[in-house]
Amino acid sequence: MSYERGLQEVGDGLYAYLQPDGGWGWSNAGLIVDGDSTLLVDTLFDLALTEEMLCEMRAAVPAAARVDTLVNTHANGDHCFGNQLMGDARIIASERTKEEMGELPAAAMASLVEQAPNMGALGEFFLDCFGAFDFRGIELVLPRQTFSGELTLHVGSLELRLLEVGPAHTRGDTLVHVPAQGTLYSGDILFAGRHPIVWAGPVSNWIAACERILTLDVEVIVPGHGPISTPDAVRELKAYFEYLYEQARDLHDRGLSALAAARAIARNRWADWGEPERLVVNIANIYGELDGDQQPVNPLWAFEQMAQLATPA
Repeated sequence: MSYERGLQEVGDGLYAYLQPDGGWGWSNAGLIVDGDSTLLVDTLFDLALTEEMLCEMRAAVPAAARVDTLVNTHANGDHCFGNQLMGDARIIASERTKEEMGELPAAAMASLVEQAPNMGALGEFFLDCFGAFDFRGIELVLPRQTFSGELTLHVGSLELRLLEVGPAHTRGDTLVHVPAQGTLYSGDILFAGRHPIVWAGPVSNWIAACERILTLDVEVIVPGHGPISTPDAVRELKAYFEYLYEQARDLHDRGLSALAAARAIARNRWADWGEPERLVVNIANIYGELDGDQQPVNPLWAFEQMAQLATPA
């Protein structure tokens, strides 16, 4: 399927809304329709982007004039900051996603964008990542319904399974599986053709999430970022994390910092994936797991490290 901005049909009543190039903040969303029943998978990073998406959906799919249910796959703002535009839609997320949602409010992102010009190389990197988005006026709307583990929903006669596989990318990552059509909305458990970033971890859980996807009868995957994919993309991501584990064990034993380790293995078969600076955060997470420290990486430290890795040594 083509990787172009906008709404794309991926099945009977199943749609993906794509935002190339899939880099920082440029996330995908989904729409599921059966008769007059509708479900949206995720909103976008700011109000203007979310409104543009909703307008395109309404124009292409009349039933989308009213969205019954919204599922937020995880807590990152590029998948939930547009929630306030969803009217009286029932909002569902995992319990851990709801707990995590308020930890980095849009107002804090707006403040960081404003302060970034005075923050040197870190501020420049932050603007490269997020300067295209408008975080003003966003009022976070939290899920009204939560679950843990699994939840079965219906959109019309179509059965959906919500499968919680976090903590991995975040603490409460959720997959949206449409068994009858062999389709999966993966949230950020799959970054297609881009380096993932492990905010929560452990990485071993993310590998287990990949393995769980590969047990499902799935042919089409709408990733959180990147083009429409197949299970081959999940196999490649699993191989990526397994490679990082293998390398990180050795580099950790040799006493290299996460930043030095990332620089040492930067030339690998995934070197052409987008956002290579995320490698340092992923290695830091594995280091923590090797040390028995399961605390998520500090976001400020993570961006400082990524800014350094993105700058030629």
